[in-house]
Amino acid sequence: MPKDKQVKKILFITLSNIGDNFLSLPVLDTLKECFPLAQIHVMAALRPKEIFENNPLISKVIAYDKHSRLSEKMKLFGQLQRERYDIVIDLRNSLFGALLPARYRISPFLIVPKDIKHMNSRHLYKVKKILLKIKKDLSVSMKETVFFLNPEDKARIKKILLDHGLFFRNDVVVVSAGARSYIKRWPKEKFTELITLMIKEFGVKVVLVGDKDDEPVSEYIASNCPYPVLNLTGQTNIAQLAYLLKRARFLITNDSAPLHIVSYLNVPVVAIFGPTNEEKYGPWSDNYSLAKKDISCRPCEKADCSLGSINCMNMIRADEVLRLARKMIVDKFEPQDKKIDHDFKRILIVRTDRIGDVVLSTPVIKNLRNRFPSAYIAMVVSPQAKEIIDNNPYLDEVILYDKDKEHKGWQQSMEFAGLLAKKKFDIAIILHPTNRMHLLTFLAKIPVRVGYDKKMGFLLSKKIKHTKQLGQKHELEYNLDLLKAIGINAEDKELIFNIRPEVEIWARHKLMNLGVKDNEKVIAIHPSASCPSKIWPHERFAQLADKLIEKYSFKVLIVAAAKDNYLAEKVMKEMYNEAINLSGETSVSQLAAILKRSVLFISNDSGPVHVASAVNTPVISIFGRNQAGLSPKRWAPVGKKDKVLHKEVGCIQCLAHNCKKNFACLRAIGVEDVIRAVEEVLAKQLL
Repeated sequence: MPKDKQVKKILFITLSNIGDNFLSLPVLDTLKECFPLAQIHVMAALRPKEIFENNPLISKVIAYDKHSRLSEKMKLFGQLQRERYDIVIDLRNSLFGALLPARYRISPFLIVPKDIKHMNSRHLYKVKKILLKIKKDLSVSMKETVFFLNPEDKARIKKILLDHGLFFRNDVVVVSAGARSYIKRWPKEKFTELITLMIKEFGVKVVLVGDKDDEPVSEYIASNCPYPVLNLTGQTNIAQLAYLLKRARFLITNDSAPLHIVSYLNVPVVAIFGPTNEEKYGPWSDNYSLAKKDISCRPCEKADCSLGSINCMNMIRADEVLRLARKMIVDKFEPQDKKIDHDFKRILIVRTDRIGDVVLSTPVIKNLRNRFPSAYIAMVVSPQAKEIIDNNPYLDEVILYDKDKEHKGWQQSMEFAGLLAKKKFDIAIILHPTNRMHLLTFLAKIPVRVGYDKKMGFLLSKKIKHTKQLGQKHELEYNLDLLKAIGINAEDKELIFNIRPEVEIWARHKLMNLGVKDNEKVIAIHPSASCPSKIWPHERFAQLADKLIEKYSFKVLIVAAAKDNYLAEKVMKEMYNEAINLSGETSVSQLAAILKRSVLFISNDSGPVHVASAVNTPVISIFGRNQAGLSPKRWAPVGKKDKVLHKEVGCIQCLAHNCKKNFACLRAIGVEDVIRAVEEVLAKQLL
């Protein structure tokens, strides 16, 4: 290097927060590698000064108190002026950086390109602009860091962990539940739930960390977690904390200083983000996962929530963060920016038809959540289907569209489109084609609209051919086909119907009041359906119920909608044993709880069949008509122990409810056929 370009002394002026200082350390690493013989002086605020003290690679640490008197600042300026620095790197954009004499400095007028968003990268861009003026070779290996861990700090952390029977890397997960700003803190109750689930599932050892201000949060977690955790909050200096983090398996944290410490040390991290823009301040380790909820107002980057709800943090569930932690623990981590072709942040699923159809759509929700773990996912359903997804752990919002009442008129529907527009969805996945939903999602200006090429399908931005009427596959598979259209190969096909605990308690008390004891076995039968061509004769349901009572001593429950109570009464009238009629007495979720309590469900082809499958109750489903799009191939129950009864009777064309053969296909199925099916299903339960 020419003599006039030799660099002997560098002043590095850092930022005020600990996390911000770790964000800027790659700049210091770059300077040290480019100028290994140069003296480096660091001017740091009082809190982060500790990061640079006792470091043999740093010649001098200068404390700066922004609250000091002007005379003291002027005195400090004079001292720095006499140092005659070759380079001044001022990331604070202060008067010190602008006025101190130096051959090279960051220009206060330097404009960083907009595509460089993360603060770590923006800092490096600024220093590399200076390096271009001094030397041509900018190949920096960054093999070594200037951050120094002294042996005493390492020894203290090792001793603490060993004293508590903890060993590094494989079994230690560090959790930092605090943050400088209240708006950045995930609720302590959710941290407690997460830690409990994580220890229960994987047996990991959890260490709580943070500064003195975080002690109340950590004490709450330690006191309320049913498993022991090691609470080191407020008990470590920065170097000790860094060593603990460096040796842990991974960190779970809010947007706080430990996040940037582990990013600098390249330790895996699960970061929980709310108002902060992760593109600027997110984790920068090679291995990281980001838990966030992309509601319409985030990232606001504000110090206070204008809504007062902090929903961007409060809506993140413990099970969502657990899924990210699980990938870290079982070593199936994929870098987040390589997992997806499109970063959909706000997803709308639409399914406004019947109960069974919505149940068969629930795998779509989970597969979307697996692919877009941080997305805000909402679903539009009809009011009667609300309870199916109301407690779905993978869904953030249920939006009701009532085409028969509230949204019957076009004015009301247009207002509904306005509501969707305000929610700023990136994509709408319309599982069942309707003119209204294709039009309303179009009017809501949702940029990506995926569905079938039927019923105004030209309004969609991405469509696949509608062949459901051919019945070539199950309805569940047709639903998942729309995910394939956006590059998702769905692997999880499990139906989901999460019943709230209070509803299960209701079901237990309901049956007890009707004389059903907890130890008595219950079967449920459903003699109704949406069309006469699906209804097995009521007298055969009666005969079947009597035989099952006599053979197995079952308690028989008859379930149906209120409008179908007449069928339930017909069945009971034909029976000579007692049965319990629950027709019209349950909501959808209450029906699910009743079916979950049952050992078996026998039904015509109808929505409750899929509800039973979703709660893992074995089903025997009776099918009649043989039209391709209405056959068992498309609509059969999907449980492993479920059974379908369906017979061909030689009809050339099915006339459905206009059948001229008195529904011979249904009458071909005898009571003994169902009894044999019951025996087979019950035999499987005993295996």
